[in-house]
Amino acid sequence: MGNKLVTFTDQQLENYQDCTFFTRKEILRVHKRYREVKPDTVPKCMTGNEPVSIRIPLENMEKLSELKENPFRKRICEVFSRDGKGNLSFEDFLDLLSVFSEQAPRDIKVYYAFRIYDFDGDHHIGPEDLDHALRLLTRQELTPEDRQQIIEKVIEEADVDGDGKLSYMEFEHVITRAPDFFSNFHIRM
Repeated sequence: MGNKLVTFTDQQLENYQDCTFFTRKEILRVHKRYREVKPDTVPKCMTGNEPVSIRIPLENMEKLSELKENPFRKRICEVFSRDGKGNLSFEDFLDLLSVFSEQAPRDIKVYYAFRIYDFDGDHHIGPEDLDHALRLLTRQELTPEDRQQIIEKVIEEADVDGDGKLSYMEFEHVITRAPDFFSNFHIRM
């Protein structure tokens, strides 16, 4: 009967289940994984405001095996962090893994993919955003001319309204026609 350690209150677990695509067991597994990143900072019990107030710095999060090989790891952490700098609270981390889970619906994945590619945060994916993405994806192995050629082709193909940048709707249209995108937009724990 004993001294069972309570990681979260029942209400917290219920709220996390309502806001994510995870079961209680998966939420507890996410907490365990989060705690492993910096055990001296993250308590075993998070029944107060710790799930929001305790943050693990970006440099620690980028070392996670689930993220370290992803060229967008810094940007992913920035998008999901409440501080915008990539320092993740447990709830930020839970949201991140939930969106990247196989259970997350396509429209949620498209929304966050758009935010990740919108490096300057202007609600469009412009030539500068595409250039930044290409540099990350190719580890800067393309010449500026090659990148420019690709950027022009992407905009030519996807920019329906002719404004020189991709709106969310234009991005969504392109992404939903690329089945490989969704099969690669996940993180396994």
